[in-house]
Amino acid sequence: GFTAKIFDEDFNELPRGEPGLLAVKGPTGCRYLNDARQSNYVKNGWNFTGDIFIQHENDYFQYQSRSDDMIISSGYNVAAPEVENALLTHQAVIESAVVGLPDEERGMIVTAYVVLRPGFIASDELKKELQDHVKSTIVPFKYPRLLHFVETLPKTTTGKLQRFRLKD
Repeated sequence: GFTAKIFDEDFNELPRGEPGLLAVKGPTGCRYLNDARQSNYVKNGWNFTGDIFIQHENDYFQYQSRSDDMIISSGYNVAAPEVENALLTHQAVIESAVVGLPDEERGMIVTAYVVLRPGFIASDELKKELQDHVKSTIVPFKYPRLLHFVETLPKTTTGKLQRFRLKD
């Protein structure tokens, strides 16, 4: 059979309820012959998926985000998709993208880019309303401290969001 565990970035096993890197060990695994990527994905027989999960007390695993979509702000893990989904529950928001931008004080700062539905006008009041909405929808420390209104979000020709372009 297979075993799955959650690890931190230093490859220490994390207790249940803490978000971390999902790793799987079993009779088969991934190998990259003559490829430097193997050292990123295989450690001591554990295959790291590149995903952030939480293992609950009942042994169930819950997906949080891709590891490259995780923002560490003031020592807290903030999954970009979780903040995006919270923003999307507000009537004014048609699309959102969240990234972490470098910040001297916090390490990274949660930053949202929001496309408004027709009929809504970008304003400081709406910005605060959206920030308060996120605080009341998910835990308050995850709210976007920076929020920018944009006409469109950068996407590939197939419609996939290009978060990396928002980090420039």
